[in-house]
Amino acid sequence: MQGRPTTVPADGLTTRQRRNRPLVIVHTGDGKGKSTAAFGLALRGWNQGWSVGVFQFVKSAKWRIGEQTAVETLGELHRETGRGGPMEWHKMGAGWSWTRKEGTEDDHAETAREGWAEIKRRLAAETHGVYVLDEFTYPMAWGWVDVEDVVATLRDRPGHQHVVITGRRCPQGLLDLADLVTEMTKVKHPFDAGQKGQRGIEW
Repeated sequence: MQGRPTTVPADGLTTRQRRNRPLVIVHTGDGKGKSTAAFGLALRGWNQGWSVGVFQFVKSAKWRIGEQTAVETLGELHRETGRGGPMEWHKMGAGWSWTRKEGTEDDHAETAREGWAEIKRRLAAETHGVYVLDEFTYPMAWGWVDVEDVVATLRDRPGHQHVVITGRRCPQGLLDLADLVTEMTKVKHPFDAGQKGQRGIEW
C-alpha cells in the first residue's frame, strides 16, 4: 500500500525524486520487534533485486538466529538462480548485548569499531542497496563508536543506499538525522509472566 504524504515540501524535487530518496531508518524503543521489522525490510530489498548486507553488532558469534539462516539461504538462491538480490550476513560483535560476558570491554569496543570501519568502506563503495545495522545503537551508547562520525557518514553517503539501524536508546543525533523513526513500546510481553524465549519467536 502506497501512502500519500500530508505535506509537499518546497525542496525543488520532483515527486519521483522525493519518493526515491535513500532513507536512514531507525527502529528503537524498549518493545520487541525492532530487529524483526528490519529483517522484513531486508526481505523486501531482496525481492527488488537489491544487494542486502546485514551487520549484526554485539551478539555472540556462537549464537545463530533463524534470520541468519534465511538470509544465507536467499543469498545462495540468488547465486544459483539469479532470483532476488545478493544477501550477506556478518557478525560484527561478541557477547550478548545485555550481559557482554565474552571477552573484555576493550575487545568488544575494538570489534565494534572494526565493524563500523567495514561498513564505512562499503558505503563509500556503494556495495549494498540496503544495510541492516542490527543492535548498532549499543556500541554508540557505550562510546565504542563515535556518534558524530556515524551521523556524518550516513548524511554524506553516496548513491542510493538505505540504512536501517536497530536497538534501544538511540542517540539523539542519529534520531535527528533519520528519515523514519519507529519506537517500539512494550505493552505486554511473555517475559513479564516468567516465560522464557521460545523457538520461532525469539530465534
